[in-house]
Amino acid sequence: MKFKSLIAAAAVALTLGTAGLAAAQDKLEKTDIKIAVGGKPLLYYLPLTLAERLGYFKDAGLNVEISDFGGGAKSLQALVGGSADVVTGAYDHTIQMQAKGQPIVAVTQLGRYPGIVLAAVNKAGTIKSVKDLKGKKVGVTAPGSSTNFMLNYVLTSMGMKPDDVSVIGVGGGASAIAAIKRGEIDAIVNLDPVISQAEADGDITVLADTRTAKGTMEVYGGPYPAAVLYTRPDFVKEYPKTTQALADVFVRTLLWLNKASTDDVLKVLPPEYFLGNKDLYAQAFEHSKPTYSPDGRFTQDGAEAALKVLKAFDPAVASANIDLSKTYTNQFAEDSLKRLQK
Repeated sequence: MKFKSLIAAAAVALTLGTAGLAAAQDKLEKTDIKIAVGGKPLLYYLPLTLAERLGYFKDAGLNVEISDFGGGAKSLQALVGGSADVVTGAYDHTIQMQAKGQPIVAVTQLGRYPGIVLAAVNKAGTIKSVKDLKGKKVGVTAPGSSTNFMLNYVLTSMGMKPDDVSVIGVGGGASAIAAIKRGEIDAIVNLDPVISQAEADGDITVLADTRTAKGTMEVYGGPYPAAVLYTRPDFVKEYPKTTQALADVFVRTLLWLNKASTDDVLKVLPPEYFLGNKDLYAQAFEHSKPTYSPDGRFTQDGAEAALKVLKAFDPAVASANIDLSKTYTNQFAEDSLKRLQK
């Protein structure tokens, strides 16, 4: 019996890649890591919470402190200001920051479709299309975040300007639902589980949806990288083994997520993520599951799509000479896959 247990334990260890990860974590240059995120309970950032609660950071020899902000723009500020080592945030920021002369680099892709939805708030009553948004109040997770970028691009693609609407930060959880219920906004750009909750309540009508490959194609015209793990190039240079360990954690999480059932995922998450309705959250997860990267790697097509979108509404990006090869690297994800898939 004891022998059988040992065989089973060994099989589990090989499946999860713990043996390979243990070898990779030898002599990490830095073990205490501060991670910033803008809206941790959002399904956009689900791999971060899963990695944390499955114990994968600990397995990799990392002691992480996660700071949750109201939106991606604020978590980016934490990195730039030095209060965070790495960020789980939108890939878009790597391009924008290069245009500002403050380069950051994405080392693992978490999402291959944005999963962001633009919807009219039914209480407003007058919005039937994107063009009806002119002069309206639109809620985003935070100004300058990926939800704001989608709004800007959709407006621009319809011949409008970003300042044709008033942008209001509403967060990515209960505060966003409250803003809809109270009629504080006329439209919203947000993610699951907020969108699924508002849909189930009959409070919104979807105008644009990037939770699927089809919807992403309709909005952006091609694949579009979403959430990534990014940091400063000097962090990667100074702490290469630590960077590899972080990539290992997220690639391992993505491989687990690809095989996990909805019940498997729900068992790992804290109850407060469900916004009071576990069944609805389960539906929201199933809507969002196709958005996650299968293996943590980037594509050139996705990077080029993001650059095209940002050029459409961001004058700084449009006028800059952007080197996309410096905005992401597949080196760490590929090294992780070599060990984890053995």
